[in-house]
Amino acid sequence: VQLQASGGGLVQPGGSLRLSCAASGRIFSINTLGWYRQAPGKQRELVAVITSGGSTSYADSAKGRFTISRDNAKNTVYLQMNSLKPEDTAVYYCYADTIASTYWGQGTLVTVSS
Repeated sequence: VQLQASGGGLVQPGGSLRLSCAASGRIFSINTLGWYRQAPGKQRELVAVITSGGSTSYADSAKGRFTISRDNAKNTVYLQMNSLKPEDTAVYYCYADTIASTYWGQGTLVTVSS
């Protein structure tokens, strides 16, 4: 499984971004998809998860502001981020879980600053 993340960038506080992560390869084996983030000097943090059945869960910091979704026809998972705050600044990584392993995208930088 290969994952290609995109959509990061510079946004002002209160703004929005949508991250995308396209999967290729043995995509039929993917169960859960999700996003982690890692801010400078901090540990990687789980942001949002979506299962193959469409169930979602979020970090407390993301609830009410972020929405994870997946388009199985396009083999893509999205993270819609609204009301962004400076503390959301981080490199965002998508991942895919299969029975055999966990796969990671390359990361996309989100910077929230005025």
